[in-house]
Amino acid sequence: MVQSLLKVTSGSYLKGQFFLVWKCLSSSHVPAGGWSLTVSGYLWTSPRSLAVRLLGAAGEPSTVAPGREAATLPQPHLEQPPRLESCSGFIDEGFSRALDPEYGVCENLRKLEITGVSCRDVYAKRINPRVKSGRFMRILPDYEHMGYRDVYTCLLHRYRHILGLWQPDIGPYGGLLNVVVDGLFIIGWMYLPPHDPHVDDPMRFKPLFRVHLMERKSATVECMYGHKGPHNGHIQIVKKDEFSTKCNQTDHHRMSGGRQEEFRTWLREEWGRTLEDIFHEHMQELILMKFIYTSQYDNCLTYRRIYLPPSRPDDLIKPGLFKGTYGSHGLEIVMLSFHGRCARGTKITGDPNIPAGQQTVEIDLRHRIQLPDVENLRNFNELSRLVLEVREQVRQEQQQQQQDGEGPAPPQEPLSARGPPGAPAEEGGDPRGGAAAAEQPAQSGQPFVLPVGVSSRNEDYPRTCRMCFYGTGLIAGHGFTSPERTPGVFVLFDEDRFGFVWLELKSFSLYSRVQATFRNADAPSPQAFEEMLKNIQSLTS
Repeated sequence: MVQSLLKVTSGSYLKGQFFLVWKCLSSSHVPAGGWSLTVSGYLWTSPRSLAVRLLGAAGEPSTVAPGREAATLPQPHLEQPPRLESCSGFIDEGFSRALDPEYGVCENLRKLEITGVSCRDVYAKRINPRVKSGRFMRILPDYEHMGYRDVYTCLLHRYRHILGLWQPDIGPYGGLLNVVVDGLFIIGWMYLPPHDPHVDDPMRFKPLFRVHLMERKSATVECMYGHKGPHNGHIQIVKKDEFSTKCNQTDHHRMSGGRQEEFRTWLREEWGRTLEDIFHEHMQELILMKFIYTSQYDNCLTYRRIYLPPSRPDDLIKPGLFKGTYGSHGLEIVMLSFHGRCARGTKITGDPNIPAGQQTVEIDLRHRIQLPDVENLRNFNELSRLVLEVREQVRQEQQQQQQDGEGPAPPQEPLSARGPPGAPAEEGGDPRGGAAAAEQPAQSGQPFVLPVGVSSRNEDYPRTCRMCFYGTGLIAGHGFTSPERTPGVFVLFDEDRFGFVWLELKSFSLYSRVQATFRNADAPSPQAFEEMLKNIQSLTS
């Protein structure tokens, strides 16, 4: 329970009414300077004694020792007995104070439905074919007769465990769900990447479900999937960090034009185009396959909690979520996290080749690559030679570690484009890894172009980069068959963009940071974040 929450419970002890006061803020008889009273410990007393102790003779607070009997306390002489607010009034005020800092609810309950809402919108006519005269049905919650206590106990506290970031179990495709308190609703928003290949565009989002109070002490769960408006749904908290949703009226997801109309609508929303605009036959197959697979769930899904990666001052850039291009699969969401002297990109959304939860790229921050000049960089063979030399160097270091049985080998100097492996480079290595390298003069940027023959979904990539590192990318056949880590180049452009050159695929992926802010998404500890990564990876291994 939040610290600012007023906890007052009433009950009978012997033959009188008594109150257990933990912490309260008085709203009556407040001096000009204002004051608040905190009763430490637990104090059992009657309502009148409580009023006398709280207010004192002149309206000033009096000190009460925890657990002292009423007879031992000095009784002040009052001209008139103070007016004590009812218990329910204290409770409602305490809950209203609690909702703002903990859940972000600061609206006045009694003003929500009268501001900018017409009477016609507040009431909808419900037509009953058996009755000639129709009835009007209220379509908004009855906030006027609702208290903050009802909102807290029946809505926010009851469903507090589903707030935060989640990954739906949709086979290889995954997803990103953000459950937030929005006004007096709890809404589950599915976050979607922008339309391919516009990686710098903001994220799209659509509601999947919502929970709210239509009546006092009665929370209603509604499914928002489909195009016919909200309808009856259900939420079940399966276990810690896992919950499921179920739609009880899946007929609301169907469209009059059948599956063809549903597919065309989904295609416009998911890809921003029609099937005729997609000329690549393999891409058409992938899109159709995703529609058939994902639509069968009908918003009846299981979600597992995910955390945002913890940040440290020595990280190369701020970790977080990024949108990335993945060829015919379109844009996907990747989580960039730092683990000592390596960085990892974990898929939050995936595809039939590399499913969600797998580590799509891994960057070795101990092995920096010095790119050649622009003219030589256009030659793919030149870049390939540099990367393969670093890969051989990494292999030798791993063998040496196994033979010596020691810790990680010291970082090597970055390879120059004008010398053999191990030759002195223009910029020396730093044992602190990539974070220290970021402080070097190369931060100002160096020219960057893709080698001839390397394909990219987005040709609008930056033409200068800050630095490059050796890395590996995960590739596999359909159905995640024969997975293999292949060499590549991690290219850091700025704080919000990076790229990866897949050497074997001769392709380039561009990543751009997700700028949205997520509440209740921080990991409680670095160990909890590592455990979360292992769990989501094991689901698709």
